[in-house]
Amino acid sequence: MDFYSGLQYVLFVAVVTAVVEPLGGYMDRVFSRQRTVLDCLCLPVERLVYRITAVDPDVEMTGREYATCFLLFGLAGTVLLYAILRAQQFLPWFFPQYHTTPLTPDLALNTAISFSTTTTWQAYAGESTMSYFSQMVGLCAQNFLAGAAGLALGIAFIRGLSRQLSSTLGNFWVDLTRALLWILLPGALLGALLLVWQGVPMNLRPYSVATTVEGTQQVIPQGPVAALEIIKNLGTNGGGFFNANGAHPYENPTPLTNFLEMLAIVLLPAALTNTFGRMVSERRQGWLLYYVMVVLFGCGLFSVYHFEQRGPQLGRVNFQNSIVRSGGNMEGKEVRFGIGGSTLTAVVTSNTATGSYNSVHDSYTSLGGMVLLVNMLLGELVFGGLGTGLYSMVMAAAIAVFLAGLMVGRTPEYLGKKIGPAENKMILLYALAAPLVVLPLTAIAVGTRVGLSGLTVNIGPHGFTGILFAYTSCFANNGQSFASLNANTLFYNLTTALAMMVGRFGLAIPALALADLFGRQRSTPSSSGTLPTHSSSFGVLLTTCLITMVALSYLPALVLGPLLERLLFGR
Repeated sequence: MDFYSGLQYVLFVAVVTAVVEPLGGYMDRVFSRQRTVLDCLCLPVERLVYRITAVDPDVEMTGREYATCFLLFGLAGTVLLYAILRAQQFLPWFFPQYHTTPLTPDLALNTAISFSTTTTWQAYAGESTMSYFSQMVGLCAQNFLAGAAGLALGIAFIRGLSRQLSSTLGNFWVDLTRALLWILLPGALLGALLLVWQGVPMNLRPYSVATTVEGTQQVIPQGPVAALEIIKNLGTNGGGFFNANGAHPYENPTPLTNFLEMLAIVLLPAALTNTFGRMVSERRQGWLLYYVMVVLFGCGLFSVYHFEQRGPQLGRVNFQNSIVRSGGNMEGKEVRFGIGGSTLTAVVTSNTATGSYNSVHDSYTSLGGMVLLVNMLLGELVFGGLGTGLYSMVMAAAIAVFLAGLMVGRTPEYLGKKIGPAENKMILLYALAAPLVVLPLTAIAVGTRVGLSGLTVNIGPHGFTGILFAYTSCFANNGQSFASLNANTLFYNLTTALAMMVGRFGLAIPALALADLFGRQRSTPSSSGTLPTHSSSFGVLLTTCLITMVALSYLPALVLGPLLERLLFGR
């Protein structure tokens, strides 16, 4: 690993680690309604929102009521966004000479579900499809609302684990409002100013038309890019204003913006581990989850960088009787980021629910692309989505506790709560959801003509990997793709939408149900027979359990895809 890439990675992890405790403490104060520095600005707005919506902030909800509100909120967002997309040609800032891609009913439905589930899977080119109104009022607004809903869900999950003999998990509308006013809006405002400072456009001007030196006309799209760019990262949404996402110089002009945008993706999910430790009154539990995340994150960084740096050279150039090499696999990567910056972005986005890549993953080496795929197959838990990453890691910890309990012949416990038959059912539903959705949909796609018709560039094991990557990304609410699959067809628009909905709501309901079951229990004091879930040995058990579950579920599929490609082509 070269010095500058290593320095960048160490600095990134150091900044995230330094911010985890203060930001985690801030979110704890926000959702426990303690005093914060933004109260003077946010409290009046919060009271106004409650007055308009007739919400009583002192009334709490049961787990079922909380889940119902979460589902209805997601449904309402989907319907509203679908209506905006279908009517965008009649709304302001629509340029028919440039917005030429038709928004068919199935594409509009897929996009609406995508943004309301924080997946932001984009089977279209933003600059030729979406008007400024659709981008700002539709997509950008959903990035805020869906991100806040995910954060609210994560907080409710933590409350259930922390409470005793309680039948409530909080108030969804209060958590949603506070996530927006105290966290996402201030963070997005600050982040957008930093991006504008670095040259990211923020305007409503018509597209510019320039004449090149060859005398041809070139259309240069503009628009409110900074507003969408920061919240897609901060809210762990993904996607992009432009088709090239983070590789576009308007979205991500410098290595500094790339570093800042990656921090925006990771900071809140990482800090939630500290919020978790504070709310359950055992900070060591939160730090253990964070350290497991960092270890897996570091392994991903090292692996992808290693495979890309040792990838095929793109050529040699004779210069003053010496040979200058391109330095590894630079295909599909921006020169201004290089392998180091591209690897950081690829690993961050594949580990979280933010698929805003700055390089084409279809051009990665077979093993480098496999690492990105495995990151998503782990279950969106290495930092993960806003709120969802935390409860994904805790659900994995519950599985590890259950397995440990089986080995010693004791009823498994986590945070002083028994994991009985009812709890095990919720954990089992959560663990089986991904393979029961991703693998059958992949099999249908590779076994039917309509599925294979999307492989316009690559076939064989690489094409299989592209299809598996697409469904895994949609289920993980990630949104990135190999970029060699034509997903704008009726078949893929409907099947990927199904994967998105199950990945969002099919995982949220068992998680909330488990939190509700935990909250109704009385905590039992630890004894000599209690498995310490804050120790390094449990961290090793948790990490081993995660890797084993992925291998048992997906190893045959990985063999048919990236591993077979490596054996056949040696890259």
